Amino acid sequence: MSETTTTREIATLAGGCFWCLDAVYQDLRGVELIESGYMGGHVRNPSYREVCNGTTGHAEVVQLTFDPAQISFQEILEVFFTIHDPTTLNRQGADVGTQYRSAIFYHNDEQKAIAEETVRAITAAGLWKDPIVTQIAAADTFYKAEEYHQDYYSQNRGQPYCQVVIAPKVAKFRKHYLDRLKR
Repeated sequence: MSETTTTREIATLAGGCFWCLDAVYQDLRGVELIESGYMGGHVRNPSYREVCNGTTGHAEVVQLTFDPAQISFQEILEVFFTIHDPTTLNRQGADVGTQYRSAIFYHNDEQKAIAEETVRAITAAGLWKDPIVTQIAAADTFYKAEEYHQDYYSQNRGQPYCQVVIAPKVAKFRKHYLDRLKR
């Protein structure tokens, strides 16, 4: 009798407000755990207030645990480049500052290669009129955000930001990736 070990992988992405990314990836088949947090800065254990001040160097990120037998890192990146604008430096819509930058924090050489190839392919396809400014950097320490940031959209759908900013992104994602939704 052989033991079957199910491997899980981690993806860490920054694409503006982590509430938006969290809301979309909640519905994606193969994504099993999503944690909102901070990465890429120089301050240990930063708070949301410190990150929002823009002085820690951190980006708001989501760290996804996923089953590569159900979804590939490449597919996760396809969704990522659909749900945010990778051409705006340190901003997504009205959210401005380095904490809102577009970034892929890779966890191994394979993820780095896939991220670089994805950016090249999107650039070659001319999907964006402006150059992609997404940072591709090695993952470093992940700091989980305060508990009230976890699964924010599901718990705060009535908030104006959720209705005006997040809900349209979720609707766009669901329409575009209907075949990849959790059932």
